[in-house]
Amino acid sequence: MDSQINQYIPVAMLALVAALFVGGMLVGSVICGKIGRRTKIKDTAYECGMLPVGDGQSRMSIKFYLVAMLFILFDIEVVFLYPWAVIYKRMLQENAALIFGSMFSFLGILFIGYIYALKKRAFDWK
Repeated sequence: MDSQINQYIPVAMLALVAALFVGGMLVGSVICGKIGRRTKIKDTAYECGMLPVGDGQSRMSIKFYLVAMLFILFDIEVVFLYPWAVIYKRMLQENAALIFGSMFSFLGILFIGYIYALKKRAFDWK
């Protein structure tokens, strides 16, 4: 039983060192920081050289979200193609019709979705 507890001593030491490090950094930042010497200009938000005027959350067009969802859809398609490409040679020797049929049906359904998105003008930014 003692040997199991002894195995956790390095973990406890690491946690103690991490806590001391975090505490030291926080105390050091307070000591080294120039509290009271901050101006109003220094405390304003800075965003790419523009003054922070107006609402922080501007409304975006629904087209942006639609294109983002379509990107995710086609990105997931690429993720599904990787395992297929990895086992392509082995599956080609064992069952060529199955591998081609499954992938062509997958790509066909995706292509139909792509054509649908084109016809609905989902990719237009106007």
